[in-house]
Amino acid sequence: MSALPETLAAPGLDSTRFAQHLSQRSYLPAWWLEAKKAAWNQFNALPMPSRTDETWRFSSLGSLDLTGFDLPEDPSSHIPNLSAFPQAAELIFSNRQVVARSAVPADLLTKGVIFCPLDEALRDHGDLVKTYFQKLPANLGSEKFVALNTALTAAGAFLYVPKGVEVALPFVVQHTLSGANKATFPHTIVALGENAKATLVEFFVSADKGARQLSSGVNDLHAGPGAHLTYVGAQNWSHDTLAFQTNSIVAERDARVLSLNVHLGGRQARHESHSRLLGPGAHSEMLALTIAEGTQEFDQRTLQTHVSPRTTSDLLYKNVLLDTATTIFSGLIIVEPDAQKTDAYQKNRNLMLSDTAQAHSLPGLEIQANDVKCSHGSTTSRIEPEQKFYLQARGIDPTKAHELLVFGFFEEVLGKLDNADLHDALIALIKSKFKK
Repeated sequence: MSALPETLAAPGLDSTRFAQHLSQRSYLPAWWLEAKKAAWNQFNALPMPSRTDETWRFSSLGSLDLTGFDLPEDPSSHIPNLSAFPQAAELIFSNRQVVARSAVPADLLTKGVIFCPLDEALRDHGDLVKTYFQKLPANLGSEKFVALNTALTAAGAFLYVPKGVEVALPFVVQHTLSGANKATFPHTIVALGENAKATLVEFFVSADKGARQLSSGVNDLHAGPGAHLTYVGAQNWSHDTLAFQTNSIVAERDARVLSLNVHLGGRQARHESHSRLLGPGAHSEMLALTIAEGTQEFDQRTLQTHVSPRTTSDLLYKNVLLDTATTIFSGLIIVEPDAQKTDAYQKNRNLMLSDTAQAHSLPGLEIQANDVKCSHGSTTSRIEPEQKFYLQARGIDPTKAHELLVFGFFEEVLGKLDNADLHDALIALIKSKFKK
């Protein structure tokens, strides 16, 4: 078992700690333990991103410091309160440990629905987990951090909804991290069978707003033929968190997947999302909302891969920037040779509330079929001084004025959610960004 390279050697994230992590899970399937060992070796073998990597263009590489982090073993009693809304079942993790959960309703259990921590799913449904675990490789630049997630993941959730089962209320997962120099590696797997329907909402929050922390998360989202999957991920990490999140989305024949990611916290946060449309009639809608303030950097990389004919995808990423914050959007639509009749769209919109913020936008197309409809675009705009003056002249302070402008800008995306209670919960979370 190889040790960390000297430049990355870090108390708590070395080969000794990995061996301890592995021994604590000796009861899990052999294939999972082997996958962890392989991932650990891959993490050590892969270099850190460099200035010559196109997938890291415009990113701040000098601040990608993995040293000094440790794996917490004890949960914290401080669990941030998020807005409650009706749900099918809930899992709450604190420092990688399950601290609360609600039971899956009996009628859903009878229909074969599984919703449980990942370790529990591996123990009781190992073959089913293996079917959906990282079936397609990460390829947007964060392969090293995905490997670290696989090697060290403990806090994870598994949701399986069998063929024909529809669940009206969302399943909810909350990951909370407490303490300075602590790290977490959440991994969520969602698998919907043919014509199934479900929603999963995932929150990533810090209990200590100023603590230095590390998170590297991965999601495997799979919608079978005719399935309807809605995924919402919202993060509000501490002001000094280094965060990576990699989402892999698979839509089979006639499946529909809506994914919405909300980015609020972190010192430097990178989010990668790859949507693969593998069957005729598949549709993917990729949405994101970001508020960047202070010196925050949000790095967003996306890929829409159309493999089969008559597939559709639509991407809309909206960023609001204040102070000296930075956002980076780099998105690509790929239409493979057999994907005739593809209809794909991609748009990044940036609202500048500061003259010193920076927004980089790199949309792109790679078309290998000749009967398609594809387009992409990017807009960056500033609030007219007259609009600010209009609000402030009516006694609205600058912070509240910014809040009103942000929600007007975001409603186009939030309005796509069918669940009004979830819509309101996300608004409450976003409003917390403006509370000093």
